[in-house]
Parts: sequence; structure tokens; C-alpha cells
Amino acid sequence: MSKLEVLTPQNSQLIFIDHQPQMAFGVQSIDRQTLKNNTVGLAKAARIFDIPTTITTVETESFSGHTYPELLDVFPETPLLERTSMNSWDDQKVRDALAKGAAEGRKKIVVSGLWTEVCNLTFALSALNDTDYEIYMVADASGGTTAEAHKYAMDRMVQAGVVPVTWQ
Repeated sequence: MSKLEVLTPQNSQLIFIDHQPQMAFGVQSIDRQTLKNNTVGLAKAARIFDIPTTITTVETESFSGHTYPELLDVFPETPLLERTSMNSWDDQKVRDALAKGAAEGRKKIVVSGLWTEVCNLTFALSALNDTDYEIYMVADASGGTTAEAHKYAMDRMVQAGVVPVTWQ
């Protein structure tokens, strides 16, 4: 596998990290409706191409709220992997879900999440450090608390080998 190899339904899988209202409320790097539209567009593309998809949530009841209904409508049967850590990679359920796809040759992990500078960054760096997965960060289906936070988190991830992409 190589980063020169294009993303295909056979070599990739998708993870949505914390697309929840209170997390989105803090996003200032992109218009929140545009962010939601891009996220749902990405989800619908994944559904059409039958790409395995993992959805994580953090502190649903106490802070973040429930995952966007528009996202859940695309994947009504997909379990939500609830956790308490800001880093999804810390959760064994998340690692197991991604390992299942990787065992099928899907080592290209496409990531869409909130917040870029925390949840996306820690997940990407941890996954790269611990595995031979390739990480593709969907810049316009992810959001940071400021434009600068999003930009510098994306820059840091690119320095570490993450491939920046758009939802299309």
C-alpha cells in the first residue's frame, strides 16, 4: 500500500469522530452548516460505495449531545462507539473496529471529526504511531475552535504523514 495509490472502496474505511452539537458549537474554522453539509455528503458517498464506517461519540449525555441525526440517518444500523477520552484511539472498541477493516485490506483511514486540534490530531498521531495505517484527514468535514487551530493542526498532521483531502 502506498499513499500514491488512490482511495477506493476496497482499500479504505471511514471514521466520524464526535459529530455532536456541543462539539460543533465550538467550531469557528468553517461555517457550521457547511461543515454539516460536507459531513453528510461524505457519509452519503461512503454509504453509496459501501465503505465500512465507524462513528464515535464522547460524553453524549453529560456534555456533547447526540450525534447529528442527519449523519445517523445515513447509517441507521451503525453502532455509536461512546467513550470518555478525547482521543478516540485510546478506546479499544474504536481500535478493534478499524482493525477489522484493516484486516480486509482497508488500511487507508479517512477521518472526519470535531475538533481538528484535539480529537482529530490525537487520533491521527496515535494511529500513525501504533500501526501501518494511512490517515486521510477530511479538512472540510472537520472543524477547529479557530481557523488558526484548524490550520496548524492540519499542518502538524501533514508533517507527520497525514494526507489532507476534501469530502469530495
